[in-house]
Amino acid sequence: MNTIIKKILFFTTSISFLLAGCDATKRASKQDKGVVIGATGGAVIGGILGNNIGKGNNTALGAIIGAAVGGVAGGIIGNKMDRQAEKIKTEIPGAKVERVGEGIDVTFDENNPDGTKAGVYFATNKYDINANSKLALDKMVKIFAEYPETNILVEGHTDNVGTDAYNMKLSERRANAVGDYLKAAGVATSRFTIKWYGESQPKVDNSTPENRALNRRVEFAITANDKMKADAKAEADKTN
Repeated sequence: MNTIIKKILFFTTSISFLLAGCDATKRASKQDKGVVIGATGGAVIGGILGNNIGKGNNTALGAIIGAAVGGVAGGIIGNKMDRQAEKIKTEIPGAKVERVGEGIDVTFDENNPDGTKAGVYFATNKYDINANSKLALDKMVKIFAEYPETNILVEGHTDNVGTDAYNMKLSERRANAVGDYLKAAGVATSRFTIKWYGESQPKVDNSTPENRALNRRVEFAITANDKMKADAKAEADKTN
């Protein structure tokens, strides 16, 4: 992972220097420069991540990278995702939010920053939506309603305690429980994809209880839908 980060830093720094030397960029406003650098850098970062994620290692990040459009339109989408990501961070303290390319990766696991079970948390061997989980999901519903032009991938994951078959089934039940709750709350079914991976995609090794708690998680990948992409491309065309 350190190698990937070094590559990203190298390419984004190089892009910034190249753009700084262009006459057109010198004449551009700060906002325009931000869109150009963000879009170009995002495309490079997307390529690096896409090449290093690999099949089966993290499908949520793979879905985000796969949905990217790149270019100026990608920068416009990224700006919209910035606002949505900040909203999730602010309103749901139990969520771990990461902006990736043109999308958002949201993870709920058992290791919440404040030490509480404020996110989407399942008791051992359980898949029912408890009171604490409802609080977090209700907030997600409101945010999804505020930002309707996104697609949502919901994934269920477990640690490696138990058999592969049992963990696969448990992750399926947990992912479906979350998806069913959101749909019942009014989030359009057409926006959803629900998947589950058992213990096959750990975020960290399962060598300690703390690490296993990180791997017992529900993960969301939020990406632009066709309308957002079309609107972003139309807006980008106007600036050309």
